[in-house]
Amino acid sequence: MTISGAGQSRSEEQGAVRRLHHDAGDRPLITIWEVTRACSLVCQHCRADAQHRRDPRELTLVQGKALLEDIAGFGAPYPIVVLTGGDPFERPDLPELVAHGHSLGLHMALSPSVTPRLTPQVLAELRAAGAGAISLSLDGATAATHDDFRGVPGVFDDTLVAAGWVRDAGYRLQVNSTVTGTNVHELPDLLRLVLDLKVSLWSVFFLVPTGRGRRLQSLSADQVEDVLHWLHDVSDLVAIKTTEAPHYRRVAIQRARATACGQTWEVDLGELHHDLSRATTSIRADRHAAPRRPRPPIEVNSGRGFAFIDHHGEVYPSGFLPKRCGNVTDQGFRVIYRTSPLLCSLRDPEQFTGKCGVCEFRDVCGGSRSHAYAVTGDLLAADPSCVHVPPP
Repeated sequence: MTISGAGQSRSEEQGAVRRLHHDAGDRPLITIWEVTRACSLVCQHCRADAQHRRDPRELTLVQGKALLEDIAGFGAPYPIVVLTGGDPFERPDLPELVAHGHSLGLHMALSPSVTPRLTPQVLAELRAAGAGAISLSLDGATAATHDDFRGVPGVFDDTLVAAGWVRDAGYRLQVNSTVTGTNVHELPDLLRLVLDLKVSLWSVFFLVPTGRGRRLQSLSADQVEDVLHWLHDVSDLVAIKTTEAPHYRRVAIQRARATACGQTWEVDLGELHHDLSRATTSIRADRHAAPRRPRPPIEVNSGRGFAFIDHHGEVYPSGFLPKRCGNVTDQGFRVIYRTSPLLCSLRDPEQFTGKCGVCEFRDVCGGSRSHAYAVTGDLLAADPSCVHVPPP
Protein backbone atom coordinates (compact mmCIF):
# COMPACT_ATOMS: atom_id res chain seq x y z
CA MET A 1 0.00 0.00 0.00
CA THR A 2 1.49 3.33 -1.05
CA ILE A 3 0.52 6.94 -0.81
CA SER A 4 1.75 9.66 -3.12
CA GLY A 5 4.22 12.02 -1.48
CA ALA A 6 5.43 9.52 1.11
CA GLY A 7 9.00 10.49 0.41
CA GLN A 8 8.55 14.19 1.15
CA SER A 9 10.24 15.99 4.05
CA ARG A 10 8.78 16.12 7.54
CA SER A 11 7.71 19.74 7.21
CA GLU A 12 4.34 18.74 5.80
CA GLU A 13 3.66 16.62 8.90
CA GLN A 14 3.33 19.68 11.11
CA GLY A 15 -0.19 19.69 12.46
CA ALA A 16 -0.96 16.15 11.28
CA VAL A 17 0.07 14.66 14.65
CA ARG A 18 0.41 16.37 18.02
CA ARG A 19 3.73 15.83 19.73
CA LEU A 20 4.08 15.67 23.50
CA HIS A 21 5.69 18.75 25.02
CA HIS A 22 7.35 16.67 27.71
CA ASP A 23 9.43 13.50 27.91
CA ALA A 24 7.02 10.54 27.81
CA GLY A 25 9.54 8.57 29.84
CA ASP A 26 9.43 11.12 32.64
CA ARG A 27 5.65 11.38 33.09
CA PRO A 28 2.47 10.06 31.49
CA LEU A 29 -0.04 12.25 29.73
CA ILE A 30 -2.89 9.98 30.85
CA THR A 31 -3.17 7.64 33.84
CA ILE A 32 -6.14 5.30 34.09
CA TRP A 33 -6.98 4.05 37.57
CA GLU A 34 -9.45 1.19 37.91
CA VAL A 35 -10.80 2.19 41.32
CA THR A 36 -12.96 -0.95 41.53
CA ARG A 37 -13.80 -3.92 39.37
CA ALA A 38 -17.37 -4.09 40.66
CA CYS A 39 -19.95 -3.50 37.92
CA SER A 40 -23.56 -4.55 37.38
CA LEU A 41 -23.12 -4.89 33.61
CA VAL A 42 -21.68 -7.94 31.82
CA CYS A 43 -20.16 -6.40 28.70
CA GLN A 44 -19.15 -8.91 26.04
CA HIS A 45 -15.96 -7.08 25.11
CA CYS A 46 -14.74 -6.20 28.62
CA ARG A 47 -10.97 -6.58 29.08
CA ALA A 48 -11.65 -7.73 32.67
CA ASP A 49 -13.84 -10.19 34.50
CA ALA A 50 -16.10 -7.64 36.16
CA GLN A 51 -17.80 -8.70 39.38
CA HIS A 52 -20.95 -7.61 41.15
CA ARG A 53 -19.28 -7.00 44.53
CA ARG A 54 -16.29 -4.87 45.40
CA ASP A 55 -13.03 -6.69 46.03
CA PRO A 56 -11.89 -6.22 49.64
CA ARG A 57 -8.31 -6.03 48.33
CA GLU A 58 -8.91 -2.96 46.16
CA LEU A 59 -6.98 0.15 47.11
CA THR A 60 -8.49 1.83 50.17
CA LEU A 61 -9.40 5.50 50.40
CA VAL A 62 -6.12 6.21 52.20
CA GLN A 63 -4.11 4.28 49.61
CA GLY A 64 -6.05 5.96 46.82
CA LYS A 65 -5.30 9.43 48.15
CA ALA A 66 -1.65 8.48 48.47
CA LEU A 67 -1.68 7.31 44.85
CA LEU A 68 -3.15 10.62 43.68
CA GLU A 69 -0.49 12.49 45.67
CA ASP A 70 2.17 10.34 44.02
CA ILE A 71 0.78 11.16 40.56
CA ALA A 72 0.66 14.86 41.42
CA GLY A 73 4.32 14.55 42.35
CA PHE A 74 5.16 14.42 38.63
CA GLY A 75 4.49 18.14 38.67
CA ALA A 76 3.24 20.31 35.84
CA PRO A 77 2.09 19.44 33.28
CA TYR A 78 0.00 17.20 35.51
CA PRO A 79 -1.24 13.92 34.07
CA ILE A 80 -4.92 13.50 33.29
CA VAL A 81 -6.36 10.96 35.74
CA VAL A 82 -9.32 8.87 34.59
CA LEU A 83 -11.16 6.94 37.31
CA THR A 84 -12.68 3.86 35.73
CA GLY A 85 -13.78 0.35 36.62
CA GLY A 86 -15.73 -1.86 36.58
CA ASP A 87 -17.98 1.00 37.48
CA PRO A 88 -16.29 3.72 39.56
CA PHE A 89 -19.72 4.80 40.81
CA GLU A 90 -19.74 1.57 42.87
CA ARG A 91 -17.29 3.29 45.26
CA PRO A 92 -19.10 5.44 47.84
CA ASP A 93 -15.88 7.39 48.48
CA LEU A 94 -15.59 8.45 44.83
CA PRO A 95 -16.39 12.13 45.57
CA GLU A 96 -13.59 12.20 48.16
CA LEU A 97 -11.12 10.76 45.66
CA VAL A 98 -12.15 13.26 42.99
CA ALA A 99 -11.97 16.18 45.40
CA HIS A 100 -8.54 15.14 46.65
CA GLY A 101 -7.14 14.75 43.15
CA HIS A 102 -8.62 18.09 42.09
CA SER A 103 -7.11 19.81 45.15
CA LEU A 104 -3.69 18.55 44.05
CA GLY A 105 -4.05 20.13 40.61
CA LEU A 106 -4.86 16.91 38.75
CA HIS A 107 -7.30 16.88 35.84
CA MET A 108 -9.93 14.40 37.01
CA ALA A 109 -12.18 12.48 34.60
CA LEU A 110 -14.65 9.63 35.09
CA SER A 111 -15.65 6.62 33.00
CA PRO A 112 -18.79 5.18 34.61
CA SER A 113 -21.16 2.45 33.53
CA VAL A 114 -24.74 3.50 32.84
CA THR A 115 -26.60 1.96 35.77
CA PRO A 116 -29.10 3.25 38.35
CA ARG A 117 -26.10 4.62 40.27
CA LEU A 118 -25.61 7.27 37.59
CA THR A 119 -28.06 10.03 38.53
CA PRO A 120 -28.19 13.81 38.07
CA GLN A 121 -27.60 14.22 41.80
CA VAL A 122 -24.44 12.10 41.80
CA LEU A 123 -23.18 13.84 38.68
CA ALA A 124 -23.69 17.23 40.32
CA GLU A 125 -21.83 16.10 43.45
CA LEU A 126 -18.86 14.82 41.44
CA ARG A 127 -18.81 17.96 39.28
CA ALA A 128 -18.68 20.07 42.45
CA ALA A 129 -15.84 17.85 43.69
CA GLY A 130 -13.77 18.75 40.64
CA ALA A 131 -14.43 16.17 37.90
CA GLY A 132 -14.31 17.85 34.50
CA ALA A 133 -15.03 15.14 31.92
CA ILE A 134 -17.08 11.96 31.66
CA SER A 135 -17.01 9.23 29.05
CA LEU A 136 -20.00 7.05 28.24
CA SER A 137 -20.00 4.02 25.99
CA LEU A 138 -22.11 3.50 22.87
CA ASP A 139 -21.15 0.32 21.06
CA GLY A 140 -23.94 0.35 18.55
CA ALA A 141 -26.32 2.75 16.86
CA THR A 142 -29.34 0.76 18.00
CA ALA A 143 -30.61 -0.58 21.30
CA ALA A 144 -30.38 -4.12 19.94
CA THR A 145 -26.65 -3.88 19.25
CA HIS A 146 -25.60 -1.85 22.28
CA ASP A 147 -27.70 -3.71 24.83
CA ASP A 148 -26.40 -7.01 23.49
CA PHE A 149 -22.86 -5.71 24.03
CA ARG A 150 -23.64 -4.55 27.57
CA GLY A 151 -25.60 -7.63 28.57
CA VAL A 152 -28.50 -5.65 30.07
CA PRO A 153 -31.64 -4.50 28.21
CA GLY A 154 -32.48 -0.79 28.26
CA VAL A 155 -28.89 0.48 28.64
CA PHE A 156 -28.89 2.12 25.20
CA ASP A 157 -31.88 4.33 25.97
CA ASP A 158 -30.54 5.03 29.46
CA THR A 159 -27.20 6.11 27.97
CA LEU A 160 -28.88 8.68 25.71
CA VAL A 161 -30.66 10.11 28.75
CA ALA A 162 -27.44 10.06 30.81
CA ALA A 163 -25.60 11.94 28.07
CA GLY A 164 -28.04 14.81 28.52
CA TRP A 165 -27.49 14.77 32.28
CA VAL A 166 -23.71 14.85 31.78
CA ARG A 167 -23.88 17.88 29.50
CA ASP A 168 -26.39 19.66 31.76
CA ALA A 169 -24.05 19.16 34.73
CA GLY A 170 -21.27 20.99 32.88
CA TYR A 171 -18.96 18.11 31.99
CA ARG A 172 -17.12 17.58 28.74
CA LEU A 173 -18.75 14.49 27.22
CA GLN A 174 -16.74 11.79 25.50
CA VAL A 175 -18.33 8.78 23.82
CA ASN A 176 -16.39 5.52 23.62
CA SER A 177 -17.25 2.96 20.94
CA THR A 178 -15.65 -0.45 20.53
CA VAL A 179 -15.53 -1.64 16.92
CA THR A 180 -15.86 -5.31 16.05
CA GLY A 181 -16.75 -7.29 12.97
CA THR A 182 -20.39 -7.34 14.04
CA ASN A 183 -20.98 -3.60 14.52
CA VAL A 184 -18.52 -1.98 12.11
CA HIS A 185 -21.21 -1.22 9.53
CA GLU A 186 -23.08 0.82 12.16
CA LEU A 187 -20.25 3.36 12.38
CA PRO A 188 -21.97 5.97 10.14
CA ASP A 189 -25.14 5.78 12.24
CA LEU A 190 -23.00 5.98 15.38
CA LEU A 191 -21.37 9.08 13.92
CA ARG A 192 -24.78 10.66 13.44
CA LEU A 193 -25.63 9.80 17.03
CA VAL A 194 -22.46 11.29 18.55
CA LEU A 195 -23.00 14.45 16.49
CA ASP A 196 -26.54 14.73 17.82
CA LEU A 197 -25.21 14.27 21.37
CA LYS A 198 -22.75 17.14 20.82
CA VAL A 199 -19.81 15.20 22.25
CA SER A 200 -16.40 16.77 22.78
CA LEU A 201 -14.57 13.65 21.62
CA TRP A 202 -15.43 10.33 19.97
CA SER A 203 -12.98 7.66 21.11
CA VAL A 204 -13.05 4.60 18.86
CA PHE A 205 -11.65 1.44 20.43
CA PHE A 206 -10.34 -1.33 18.19
CA LEU A 207 -11.12 -4.65 19.83
CA VAL A 208 -8.14 -6.42 21.39
CA PRO A 209 -8.78 -10.17 21.80
CA THR A 210 -8.23 -10.24 25.55
CA GLY A 211 -10.54 -10.91 28.51
CA ARG A 212 -14.12 -11.56 27.41
CA GLY A 213 -13.26 -9.84 24.13
CA ARG A 214 -11.66 -13.09 22.91
CA ARG A 215 -15.14 -14.34 22.07
CA LEU A 216 -15.85 -11.47 19.68
CA GLN A 217 -14.82 -10.93 16.08
CA SER A 218 -11.88 -8.57 15.61
CA LEU A 219 -11.46 -6.63 12.37
CA SER A 220 -8.91 -7.83 9.86
CA ALA A 221 -5.92 -5.58 9.21
CA ASP A 222 -7.44 -4.49 5.88
CA GLN A 223 -10.71 -3.62 7.63
CA VAL A 224 -8.84 -1.66 10.29
CA GLU A 225 -7.15 0.35 7.55
CA ASP A 226 -10.51 1.07 5.91
CA VAL A 227 -11.96 2.26 9.21
CA LEU A 228 -8.93 4.43 10.02
CA HIS A 229 -9.18 6.22 6.69
CA TRP A 230 -12.92 6.67 7.16
CA LEU A 231 -12.32 8.14 10.62
CA HIS A 232 -9.83 10.55 9.08
CA ASP A 233 -12.45 11.45 6.47
CA VAL A 234 -15.00 12.40 9.15
CA SER A 235 -12.57 14.04 11.58
CA ASP A 236 -13.76 17.42 10.27
CA LEU A 237 -17.17 16.63 11.77
CA VAL A 238 -16.15 15.51 15.27
CA ALA A 239 -12.92 15.20 17.25
CA ILE A 240 -11.63 11.64 16.84
CA LYS A 241 -9.39 9.55 19.07
CA THR A 242 -8.41 5.96 18.43
CA THR A 243 -7.53 3.44 21.12
CA GLU A 244 -5.32 0.45 20.27
CA ALA A 245 -4.89 1.77 16.72
CA PRO A 246 -1.86 4.07 16.89
CA HIS A 247 -1.42 3.65 13.13
CA TYR A 248 -4.16 6.27 12.82
CA ARG A 249 -1.23 8.65 13.27
CA ARG A 250 0.54 7.03 10.32
CA VAL A 251 -2.61 7.49 8.24
CA ALA A 252 -2.81 11.17 9.24
CA ILE A 253 0.82 11.75 8.24
CA GLN A 254 0.48 9.94 4.94
CA ARG A 255 -2.62 11.90 4.07
CA ALA A 256 -0.92 15.19 5.07
CA ARG A 257 2.08 14.36 2.90
CA ALA A 258 -0.11 13.69 -0.12
CA THR A 259 -1.99 16.97 0.39
CA ALA A 260 1.24 18.93 0.86
CA CYS A 261 2.58 17.88 -2.51
CA GLY A 262 -0.68 18.68 -4.28
CA GLN A 263 -1.82 15.13 -4.84
CA THR A 264 -4.88 13.27 -3.76
CA TRP A 265 -4.07 10.46 -1.39
CA GLU A 266 -3.91 7.14 -3.22
CA VAL A 267 -4.48 3.95 -1.32
CA ASP A 268 -6.02 0.64 -2.22
CA LEU A 269 -8.87 0.72 0.24
CA GLY A 270 -11.51 -1.96 0.36
CA GLU A 271 -15.24 -2.29 0.08
CA LEU A 272 -15.70 -1.50 3.77
CA HIS A 273 -14.32 2.02 3.31
CA HIS A 274 -16.55 2.55 0.29
CA ASP A 275 -19.61 1.31 2.22
CA LEU A 276 -18.88 3.56 5.17
CA SER A 277 -18.25 6.54 2.88
CA ARG A 278 -21.49 6.05 0.98
CA ALA A 279 -23.43 5.84 4.23
CA THR A 280 -21.83 9.09 5.42
CA THR A 281 -22.95 11.18 2.44
CA SER A 282 -26.38 11.92 3.88
CA ILE A 283 -24.84 12.89 7.24
CA ARG A 284 -22.72 15.56 5.59
CA ALA A 285 -25.72 16.80 3.63
CA ASP A 286 -27.66 17.22 6.88
CA ARG A 287 -24.89 19.27 8.52
CA HIS A 288 -25.06 22.88 7.37
CA ALA A 289 -22.24 24.17 9.58
CA ALA A 290 -18.78 24.64 8.11
CA PRO A 291 -16.43 21.67 8.67
CA ARG A 292 -14.37 21.88 11.86
CA ARG A 293 -10.59 21.74 11.93
CA PRO A 294 -9.66 18.10 12.55
CA ARG A 295 -8.15 17.27 15.95
CA PRO A 296 -4.70 15.79 15.23
CA PRO A 297 -4.01 12.50 17.02
CA ILE A 298 -1.41 12.66 19.77
CA GLU A 299 1.67 10.44 20.02
CA VAL A 300 0.73 8.39 23.08
CA ASN A 301 1.00 4.62 23.29
CA SER A 302 0.97 1.83 25.85
CA GLY A 303 3.62 2.67 28.44
CA ARG A 304 4.67 5.75 26.50
CA GLY A 305 2.68 8.63 27.92
CA PHE A 306 0.01 6.22 29.12
CA ALA A 307 -0.33 3.79 32.02
CA PHE A 308 -3.04 1.74 33.72
CA ILE A 309 -3.39 0.97 37.44
CA ASP A 310 -5.77 -1.80 38.44
CA HIS A 311 -7.93 -2.03 41.56
CA HIS A 312 -5.15 -3.82 43.47
CA GLY A 313 -2.57 -1.18 42.59
CA GLU A 314 -0.83 -3.23 39.89
CA VAL A 315 0.60 -1.08 37.07
CA TYR A 316 0.27 -2.12 33.41
CA PRO A 317 1.22 -0.43 30.13
CA SER A 318 -2.51 -0.37 29.33
CA GLY A 319 -5.67 -2.13 30.43
CA PHE A 320 -5.45 -4.34 27.33
CA LEU A 321 -1.84 -5.43 27.90
CA PRO A 322 -1.76 -7.79 30.90
CA LYS A 323 1.94 -7.53 31.75
CA ARG A 324 2.57 -6.33 35.32
CA CYS A 325 5.18 -3.66 35.92
CA GLY A 326 4.96 -3.35 39.71
CA ASN A 327 2.53 -2.39 42.48
CA VAL A 328 2.04 1.20 43.67
CA THR A 329 1.85 0.08 47.30
CA ASP A 330 5.37 -1.38 47.06
CA GLN A 331 7.32 1.10 44.94
CA GLY A 332 5.15 4.08 44.16
CA PHE A 333 3.73 4.89 40.75
CA ARG A 334 6.34 7.46 39.72
CA VAL A 335 9.19 5.04 40.34
CA ILE A 336 7.44 2.26 38.42
CA TYR A 337 6.53 4.48 35.49
CA ARG A 338 10.04 5.89 35.12
CA THR A 339 12.13 2.76 35.81
CA SER A 340 10.15 -0.38 34.93
CA PRO A 341 12.22 -2.35 32.38
CA LEU A 342 9.03 -3.36 30.60
CA LEU A 343 7.77 0.22 30.28
CA CYS A 344 11.20 1.42 29.21
CA SER A 345 11.30 -1.20 26.46
CA LEU A 346 7.96 0.04 25.11
CA ARG A 347 9.44 3.55 24.81
CA ASP A 348 12.41 2.34 22.78
CA PRO A 349 11.46 1.68 19.13
CA GLU A 350 14.89 0.10 18.64
CA GLN A 351 13.58 -2.90 20.58
CA PHE A 352 10.56 -3.50 18.33
CA THR A 353 10.82 -6.52 16.06
CA GLY A 354 9.36 -7.48 12.71
CA LYS A 355 8.14 -4.73 10.43
CA CYS A 356 7.41 -2.41 13.39
CA GLY A 357 11.13 -2.47 14.15
CA VAL A 358 12.05 -1.08 10.73
CA CYS A 359 8.96 1.04 10.04
CA GLU A 360 9.58 4.68 9.16
CA PHE A 361 6.65 5.61 11.44
CA ARG A 362 7.84 3.66 14.50
CA ASP A 363 8.72 6.78 16.51
CA VAL A 364 5.29 8.37 16.12
CA CYS A 365 3.22 5.17 15.92
CA GLY A 366 4.89 2.09 17.37
CA GLY A 367 1.95 -0.17 16.63
CA SER A 368 -0.56 -1.54 19.09
CA ARG A 369 1.54 -3.35 21.65
CA SER A 370 -1.66 -4.90 23.04
CA HIS A 371 -2.61 -6.43 19.69
CA ALA A 372 0.93 -7.70 19.21
CA TYR A 373 0.92 -9.37 22.62
CA ALA A 374 -2.61 -10.78 22.34
CA VAL A 375 -1.91 -12.43 18.98
CA THR A 376 1.80 -13.37 19.21
CA GLY A 377 2.58 -13.42 22.92
CA ASP A 378 5.41 -10.93 22.28
CA LEU A 379 4.66 -7.35 23.27
CA LEU A 380 7.52 -6.06 21.07
CA ALA A 381 6.47 -7.93 17.93
CA ALA A 382 4.94 -6.44 14.79
CA ASP A 383 1.36 -5.26 15.16
CA PRO A 384 -0.78 -7.75 13.19
CA SER A 385 -3.61 -5.20 12.87
CA CYS A 386 -1.55 -2.88 10.62
CA VAL A 387 -1.28 -3.39 6.85
CA HIS A 388 1.57 -0.95 6.24
CA VAL A 389 4.68 -2.45 4.69
CA PRO A 390 7.81 -0.35 5.33
CA PRO A 391 9.92 0.43 2.28
CA PRO A 392 13.11 -1.65 1.92
